[in-house]
Amino acid sequence: MAERIIPLIMCGGAGTRLWPASRESRPKQFMPLFGAQSTFQETVKRVSDPALFDRPIVITNAAYRFMVLEQLAEIGVEADILLEPLRRDSGPAIAAGAVFAAARRPEAVVLALAADHVVRDTASFVVACRNALGAAQGGHIVTFGVRPESPSTEYGYIRPGNPISGEVSTVARFVEKPDAATAATYVAEGYLWNSGNFMFSALTLIDEYARVDAASVEVVRDAVIGAGRDLGFVTLQPEAFEKAAAISIDYAVMEKTAKAAVIPVAYGWSDVGSWHAVWELSAKDARGNAAQGHAVFENASNCNVSTDRALVALEGVDDLVVIATEDAVLVSRQKEPGALKRLVARLKTAAPHVTENHLKVHRPWGSYQSLDSGDRHQVKRIVVKPGGRLSLQKHHHRSEHWVVVRGAALVTVNDTQKIVHENESIYIPIGAMHRLENPGKIPLQLIEVQTGSYLGEDDIIRVEDDYRRQ
Repeated sequence: MAERIIPLIMCGGAGTRLWPASRESRPKQFMPLFGAQSTFQETVKRVSDPALFDRPIVITNAAYRFMVLEQLAEIGVEADILLEPLRRDSGPAIAAGAVFAAARRPEAVVLALAADHVVRDTASFVVACRNALGAAQGGHIVTFGVRPESPSTEYGYIRPGNPISGEVSTVARFVEKPDAATAATYVAEGYLWNSGNFMFSALTLIDEYARVDAASVEVVRDAVIGAGRDLGFVTLQPEAFEKAAAISIDYAVMEKTAKAAVIPVAYGWSDVGSWHAVWELSAKDARGNAAQGHAVFENASNCNVSTDRALVALEGVDDLVVIATEDAVLVSRQKEPGALKRLVARLKTAAPHVTENHLKVHRPWGSYQSLDSGDRHQVKRIVVKPGGRLSLQKHHHRSEHWVVVRGAALVTVNDTQKIVHENESIYIPIGAMHRLENPGKIPLQLIEVQTGSYLGEDDIIRVEDDYRRQ
């Protein structure tokens, strides 16, 4: 069998351009935007043919590690998961993946992909990977240049240069996101959209990166060599990794190397960088309206609605985006995607909680969602996966009352254990050592009522935890 390509999937970004659906704690790459599976899962599936692709490497951060593991398990894929101790942009992330891949196999060819992109034609994507492979093995860093569908101002552009082999050519020029008139000129002159996805020999990427920033490559190499192992994750050494300069791979390498190459592709690509992009990829009615969730349109056109629960009704409007979650609503113009970035920046100061967390908070054992709160009480819905269990913990400022509404709970309170069935309840006094677990085969659902002088999540003293959280 020929040497296979090692996919390197980057999924550590915050994804704020799709707020309020996408937030810091659960960004867009883990969301099912266009079907039952997330863009991360769809990306992994695109590189799952064992005839061409090897075991993938996923690089993310500690906050997303259990989401990555859970979503990989849902599609039956195993991967090496590298955890960044802090964000350093795509340059150090790709360098770390290349060092890790070269340690696995020195002659490795790596395919670096963003986890939040959409590709509608997987067969053409695979053909493009096969066609790029020879140039990558020959020492070129090949970027996938998308044939423009329109003179978009949302992407950077690449001007192809001289032919190398097949459809692969050198890169004559990288350019930043243009204005509308310049974008139209670029399209007419045969420029390509810069997808931000690359194929390269691991050693070539490392050598070219070191040529322009040897210090960053050295500390990234140290971070990989000194990495630890925790619950199956590869934890990059923090003191070394944080010394790497925070920079994108475009600025760090691609715009400075003489080995940059480009292959033109047309496989239905989008970086899903705005709600307008989501609308473009969605099914629409006869007047161009798209909806995810319950929406009614009357005399409306070219609108995009996404709603978790509430009915959204639009009348007499055009070109609107309406995104309704349980704790925030966005209303904006379709064709002004840059304005959302400015809005989210303001919200991070005015109401940071709505940019960071959803009402439903995911945990490695399941999830919880706030239903009601007051000065001295809070009500939550808790769901524990089969076999999951929370940490052994106690609280200094609150007591809790649990009512099981589905399944059966194994509850530890100090030195006693008890099975609590549906429509039964149990009381957890302030200061009591306690643990909740699901010994059954179906998800456990319960309602938790907290009462006390302080109800913050930081009043959790973990004594023992399967997931090694502090």
